[in-house]
Amino acid sequence: MVVKSIAFKAYENAMDTMGARSKALNNKVSGRLTKPQAPAEAFSTTLKDSVSKVNDMQAEKKQMIESFASGETQNVHELMITMQKAGLAMSMTSAVRNKVMTAYQEVMRMPF
Repeated sequence: MVVKSIAFKAYENAMDTMGARSKALNNKVSGRLTKPQAPAEAFSTTLKDSVSKVNDMQAEKKQMIESFASGETQNVHELMITMQKAGLAMSMTSAVRNKVMTAYQEVMRMPF
């Protein structure tokens, strides 16, 4: 009888633990499922933001080159990093532009 009651209590504890874990998991999942999603931005807004960021990088690059050339700063590492970032951003923007133009031309060639 003592063994049976100990086993029964262990079983009850295990079930309580599993029930608590299951309840916590359900609350966590339902909380994430009901979380409202942020509204999607328009493509034009995303495009404008991206071009604006590239323009800012180009302006920062220009300013750093001018300050380096005038002798105000001597940090070559930051200058090179800024130049590489701006160059990479510009080349990626050009690549996206070329892809968009190619897609536009493909659409224009479609027979109606």
